Amino acid sequence: MTQTYDYDLFVIGAGSGGVRAARLTALGGKRVAIAEEFRVGGTCVIRGCVPKKFMVMASDFAHDFEIAEGYGWTIDAKFDWPKFLEAKDVEIARLSGIYAANLGKAGVDLVNGRAVLTDAHTVKVTKRDGTDGGTFTAEKILIATGGRPWVPETMTGIEHVITSEEAFHLPELPKRILIAGGGYIAVEFAGIFAGLGVETTLVYRGPNILRGFDDDVRAHLAGEIEKRGIKVILGCQHSSIEKTETGLVNHLENGMTIETDVVMFATGRIPYVKDLGLEKAGVELSDNGAIKVDALSKTTAENIWAIGDVTDRMNLTPVAIREAVAFHQTVYKNNPQHFDYEAVATAVFSQPPVGVVGLSENEARHTCKGEVDVYLTRFRPMKYAFTGSDERVLMKLVVDADSQKVIGVHIVGPEAPEMIQLAAIAVKAGLTKAQWDATCAVHPTMAEELVTLKDKQTPASMSAG
Repeated sequence: MTQTYDYDLFVIGAGSGGVRAARLTALGGKRVAIAEEFRVGGTCVIRGCVPKKFMVMASDFAHDFEIAEGYGWTIDAKFDWPKFLEAKDVEIARLSGIYAANLGKAGVDLVNGRAVLTDAHTVKVTKRDGTDGGTFTAEKILIATGGRPWVPETMTGIEHVITSEEAFHLPELPKRILIAGGGYIAVEFAGIFAGLGVETTLVYRGPNILRGFDDDVRAHLAGEIEKRGIKVILGCQHSSIEKTETGLVNHLENGMTIETDVVMFATGRIPYVKDLGLEKAGVELSDNGAIKVDALSKTTAENIWAIGDVTDRMNLTPVAIREAVAFHQTVYKNNPQHFDYEAVATAVFSQPPVGVVGLSENEARHTCKGEVDVYLTRFRPMKYAFTGSDERVLMKLVVDADSQKVIGVHIVGPEAPEMIQLAAIAVKAGLTKAQWDATCAVHPTMAEELVTLKDKQTPASMSAG
């Protein structure tokens, strides 16, 4: 006798990946439901990339005003934090509504509440008010619950800190903030608050910010953000946080004490799997706490798949969407597909921003069989000519010496994220340095430097840089 289920597919988590998978499957004629415990749109739309980018743009105006004065403008500007929050929240609500509406148009049933697995084919939903949201069965289940901020639970005073999620809803703009962490979230929020006039300190336990990025990028950005007024303390971390009548006193392991109004921990994100009932469904976790999946996103349970940050493969929204498409093709189109994680471009919306695609110089030297050619330039953007600013752009190409293919592009400077999207096409296509050189420059632009770099770095020039 054939088993009957309420749905062909039940998706847990209505972020970008889960929504895409649900819509595609429903449009293909399957019965689909998706459960979301908070708001449709997930981390990126509600408490991540989108609102963060709005905050970056808001804060970057302060720098633009400084530049404008060099061009003859007289500007008397004042920032209104509550007005910004209201505008941001209205836009986020609009985007969340579009996601929900598109689910409805595709024929997906939206279940509001937290869904947990009770076995491999059954989910139980609890509404936000704690009441029963129903129990549903499904032939197949897709987990797309994303990630959540991690903070050290045992540190004295940790109850006084906020994470990036609370930073979007601060009732008032602090006068002083300390941000713990050196990854892209920490660096981005340091730029945001500094740009909005907040006295900002960044504390990171490592030797330099942006671990995993190219060393030239890391060193260059560290210097540039200090030019924007951010105090950077490296090789150090908290020992405790003390709440006083005048603020929060940060006690650091190097003996320093720094008083601020807000302390934000951006010390990493972890897969959101807590109390999800995975063990009851036979879904195993990897050593780092992520859901274990194969190349086709299937978990250790025969009928359950997982995509996005909960698998901790490559934690980027566009990647989760591509994984969703590959899941749909594999499971419902009899066309096994897996996402190609090679040469995926990424951006850090720091101030100045970073755009990267391909291998760092260090990675290239470890993975390439032959030698590596490096082309690097630092220059002042034309826009800063009248300002007296000593801010510099960094551009770097990493080339496989044997094949002459450009295998890494690294940019730090204005509009780096926009440039890296197009550079990624060339890197993904495997174009050679000669083909980059044969591309006519657009003048005067910053991007023209990418196709006019002629001098390879020598050991002497690299040490001098």
